[in-house]
Amino acid sequence: MFARLAILAPGLLGGSVALAARHCGVAREVAVWARRPEVRQDLRQQPWGQAVADTPGEAVRGADLVVVCSPVDSIVPLVQEIAPVLATGALVTDVGSVKAEICRLATAAAGGSRFVGSHPMAGSEKTGWEHARADLFAGRRVFVTPLAETGAGVAGRVAAFWTALGAEVATVAPEQHDEIVAHISHLPQLLASTLCSCLARQDLRWRDFAGGGLRDTTRIAGSDPKLWKTIFAQNRTEVLRALHGYQEELRRFEAALARGDWTEVQAIHERGRAYREPLRTTP
Repeated sequence: MFARLAILAPGLLGGSVALAARHCGVAREVAVWARRPEVRQDLRQQPWGQAVADTPGEAVRGADLVVVCSPVDSIVPLVQEIAPVLATGALVTDVGSVKAEICRLATAAAGGSRFVGSHPMAGSEKTGWEHARADLFAGRRVFVTPLAETGAGVAGRVAAFWTALGAEVATVAPEQHDEIVAHISHLPQLLASTLCSCLARQDLRWRDFAGGGLRDTTRIAGSDPKLWKTIFAQNRTEVLRALHGYQEELRRFEAALARGDWTEVQAIHERGRAYREPLRTTP
């Protein structure tokens, strides 16, 4: 599909893009750039490190697809940096978990209709290219978030790239994406982290008595706090709306428990179970 694929700041997602692209044969050459020199040196030892560049401009020169995999607050600055050296017809996408502002600013920075936002729902509490997997996107959802003025052909090429990596693509507007993920991704992260923060104020020895329920419920509390700080900052409005909705549900449960309304307590649990049972299992 692509002669040269450039990946900027390959962590878990970027490294998995490189491995998947190599495994699926969607790019003849994969070029990568990492910010830290020691990481670039490590990447040169990897079989998918065909071309490890010392600068973002060097990595994207001649590329017909660029995937920006940096934290969300670095995506737009990187697009601004590489814009002057992008090849004619080159496409740029990203893997950021917030889209509205990134899509607007990155589209303006890249010039024309060459930027299309992406967000693979394939993350993990683990970070770093060392945890990358060629099958990370197989059977996973990937949002593709073109602006209204983005050409259908451009968005289609980005969608086809993710499909070739085994993903199931959902094309939505950037603002709709941010509303959706505030509820199904950002709110769960907030709940897991604040639950552990609350428990950390209790006797820490209680942790030794925990069973699988606490581990399952709080797995994502092990995620990178700095990364999530930037995500919450960029999607603050939608996360606050999602949090408000959750607080209303929590207040309903609290009120039912306080008045001994066991019918309502059970009803809330039943609604929760009915929502949980059809959830997709991830590969």
